Amino acid sequence: MASIGTRLYTAFFGRFVGTDELGNRYYETRQRTSHGRARRWVLYGKADDASLVPPGWHAWLHYNRDEPPSSQPLVVQRWEKPHRPNMTGTAAAYRPPGHDLSGGKRAKATGDYEPWRPE
Repeated sequence: MASIGTRLYTAFFGRFVGTDELGNRYYETRQRTSHGRARRWVLYGKADDASLVPPGWHAWLHYNRDEPPSSQPLVVQRWEKPHRPNMTGTAAAYRPPGHDLSGGKRAKATGDYEPWRPE
């Protein structure tokens, strides 16, 4: 959850820009900063997890696009997969073959590897 300071800053200086399908709310300052552009931030809908920001909004937050996805949605390519949050630290985290928590047995070496041995 956002701190009381962030909520007050948002109430006094923020201009609401839009929301995403996960319930995150996006804001920017009404006035430009000394760098000539508005400051942008997100108030998370559920958990405070940056991996819950969809790609279009991430691009807007980092000034890679000027228009937010609420006014100009991203074109979704047929090869793109749906957004998934970062699963590191959960039971659904990726574990490569041979990982201790997924059996600990790796495939035998194929013989194409030669270890370095000091002379």
